[in-house]
Amino acid sequence: MALVPFSYSSRSLFRRSASTALTVASIGATVAVFSGVLALQQGFATLFSEHGRDDIAVMMRPGATSEGESSFPLDRADIVIKSAPEIAVGEDGQPLASGETYLAVRMRKHDGGETNVPIRGVSPATFTIRAGDLEIIEGRRFESGTDEVIVGRSVPGRISGTQIGDVITFNTTPCRVVGIFACEGPFESEIWGDVDRMQEALERRGYNRIIAMILPDATIEAMAGRLAEDKQVPASVMSERAYMNSQTSALSSLLLGLGTFLALVMGAGAVFTGTNTMLSAVAARTQEIGILLALGFRPVAIFITFLWEALLLGLVGGVIGCLMALPLNGINTGTTNFNTFTEVAFAFRMTPRVLITAVIFSIALGVLGGAWPAWRAARLRPTAALRRE
Repeated sequence: MALVPFSYSSRSLFRRSASTALTVASIGATVAVFSGVLALQQGFATLFSEHGRDDIAVMMRPGATSEGESSFPLDRADIVIKSAPEIAVGEDGQPLASGETYLAVRMRKHDGGETNVPIRGVSPATFTIRAGDLEIIEGRRFESGTDEVIVGRSVPGRISGTQIGDVITFNTTPCRVVGIFACEGPFESEIWGDVDRMQEALERRGYNRIIAMILPDATIEAMAGRLAEDKQVPASVMSERAYMNSQTSALSSLLLGLGTFLALVMGAGAVFTGTNTMLSAVAARTQEIGILLALGFRPVAIFITFLWEALLLGLVGGVIGCLMALPLNGINTGTTNFNTFTEVAFAFRMTPRVLITAVIFSIALGVLGGAWPAWRAARLRPTAALRRE
């Protein structure tokens, strides 16, 4: 079957520059919004998934889905840390494990609102475990046993009273900010202090979770199976990467749902715009279609020709939409993580996955908008088409 040269379709789009530009702009705007929401979702999801470690085990109370729901009495946590054979040992002969206290505290933002900020109590072992990930970029580390805290580097820009030298009061305990740290991932939205002092200040008894570095020849799966059946101190165990991935489900689902809703609403308008554009093209080129049919081109070839034009409209609109959304990449923002109900700071991520999804979506819009006009063009009879002016 002979096909109409694709150059014919391409030239026809330039001849109808006004309607072509309107359709491309409509598809481009839809794709830009859709890409922006996807970039927001990717920024939030990758903040957790890309920075969790597979060599760190996270232990929580059985049945807990986040550390805020978990609790470990001090004596039972001590049993786990000292008896688990899978936990690596440091140069000082002590297990590379740390009990951590966690609580979301309401604090004032610079814009006058309030938000929940994660407060984490950590021991010196936490810094040993994260030696290659965490860096004090300003000030110094807090001293163990003192009411000093350090803040993640995204905190001072969002939360009032968190600059070095400021005093944060937890209940009745004043804690002075002595340093700012960088640690890729959600920790940069947290405030850290000595675990014993944070337990006292936040009126917490025990730990919320235990983290531990695992021996190279040990597996977290084996450790999870053993501790799940432990009669003395049962615990739920997973890798840090798996734990962080589990903390993104609620907000990621919401953002994907929002993106899908906006895509459907705005996409419907873009499809109608494309349909009108292609119907106008069919009406303006009826005699050309008659000539093509008279020359021996089959109706299927005519259908493919007009569908190809619609596909080109969608592709160009998708590329323009991606270019419109591209400046969002790297822009910092913050929102509430519905799994923990704390605010987390992250950046838009225009990943290849986002761009490819957006372009495929734009092509689908173009094809949907052009299918009906292409079918109408293919059904024209040559004699009737040639007589129509």
